[in-house]
Amino acid sequence: MRRKGWADLYDWRVERASRPPIFRQIYLQIRSAILSGAFPAGTKLPSTRELASRLAVARASVVSAYEQLFVEGYLSGKVGSGTYVSSDLPQAVERVQPKGASRFPAKARQLELRPQGFNEFVESTLQSDERPFNPGRLLVDARTVEIWRKLTNRALRSFSSSHTGYTDPCGFTELRTAICEYLRAGRGVQCDPGQIIVTAGSQQAVDIAIRVLLKANDEVWVEDPGYPLTNRALAAAGVKLRPIPVDAQGVNVSEGIRRAPTARAAVVTPSHQYPTGVVLSMARRLELLAWAHKTRGWIIEDDYASEFRYSGRPLASLQGLDDGNRVIYFGTFNKTLFPGLRIGYAVVPRSLLGAFASTRYLMDRQPPSLNQIVLAEFMREGYLAAHIRRMRTLYCDQRDALVAELTRRVGAAVMIQNPDQGMHLIAYLGDGQSDVDIEDAARRKDVIVRAMSRLYKAARPRPALMLGFAGYPRQMIIPAVARLAQVIAKQ
Repeated sequence: MRRKGWADLYDWRVERASRPPIFRQIYLQIRSAILSGAFPAGTKLPSTRELASRLAVARASVVSAYEQLFVEGYLSGKVGSGTYVSSDLPQAVERVQPKGASRFPAKARQLELRPQGFNEFVESTLQSDERPFNPGRLLVDARTVEIWRKLTNRALRSFSSSHTGYTDPCGFTELRTAICEYLRAGRGVQCDPGQIIVTAGSQQAVDIAIRVLLKANDEVWVEDPGYPLTNRALAAAGVKLRPIPVDAQGVNVSEGIRRAPTARAAVVTPSHQYPTGVVLSMARRLELLAWAHKTRGWIIEDDYASEFRYSGRPLASLQGLDDGNRVIYFGTFNKTLFPGLRIGYAVVPRSLLGAFASTRYLMDRQPPSLNQIVLAEFMREGYLAAHIRRMRTLYCDQRDALVAELTRRVGAAVMIQNPDQGMHLIAYLGDGQSDVDIEDAARRKDVIVRAMSRLYKAARPRPALMLGFAGYPRQMIIPAVARLAQVIAKQ
């Protein structure tokens, strides 16, 4: 394989006052780049004439350096075809060791991790697995793909100066306006475009909120069970997590007040609690808002799957009930459209706008301009609403297929929660069954289920399996349930 570009980016230089001759400096520079891996096998080098011109040296010096490297086997090629790093060099060429560097082998040097131990999440957060029923996957139909391709081509043809310079860290006005109109109409959110900050998704919005609102040892309510990545981000910031139990009415606000009455913030998923799927009752919504107003605490509302409700209208947001500006509202298009989009949003009280915008700028400067333009047009021309309607019908059909097949195959062994909203369902197990054991055994059968007991912190875990249905058509669901049934039957 020929690598033709890296040598053009190399910082070529010579020092005329240096004692080694010019040709020797060129020779040593190229050899060092090859040994260090900067020029892998197959890298094309500049011609002798081109390199001499770039270094402002006599061409004879470059020719002499190249000839020596040819003789020693570092370079290959012939007249008229160019000069390349030899492909015959061994894979494990000894690296040039900088002066003063440690001589201990790399495997003997251990990376000192912070106490939070992020490495333990690598396996559980891998969302690329295409096997049913990984909750991290969804479908995009051909209609949406074709429209997205058309709008992207249009944006590229009209490539403007907005892409060649830095822009507003909060996002393009056109997209923020479209998001604001969408949220006011579909979610009952009280906002104007100036309160919208475009993020890379809900997780970045959580990270910004942590940086702005919290400091080490602040108390924060979290749902128990709850979303593990949010909890991990909070723990990494050094805050004190106060797990609050979830029941049929959602997070137990009275219990939160009893356990941590002066907590700095509460992180909740009121419209579709993760992972149980329950909805926060109106009485508890009002109780939560009253607590925040009284204590000057903050409510972080993660509205991660509100678009996909299969009976009735989507539920209004908690933020829409708040007249005291204590709620920071998050959402994402990564679940509405596709995860590779990497666009979400935060609706921020005006008192926090400056801090949120500055933090967004320091973290990542700005959202990607091209995706913003395409998404803004996708929303403005009505394609997002049509996409949601189609996907809602499709996901509902897939949910029904999964529920029917689970009921037929393992209905006596599990209690299936048929969700009105979201992209996963819960199958509760009997007390004597281990969801962790089933998770492990199912993986060996090419079936991905998540053990819900892992998501509890202080409350007594209830064994259950989380099964995503949004990413899998009927023809994948039926055989996968058959394999899962075999696993459950052996427990």
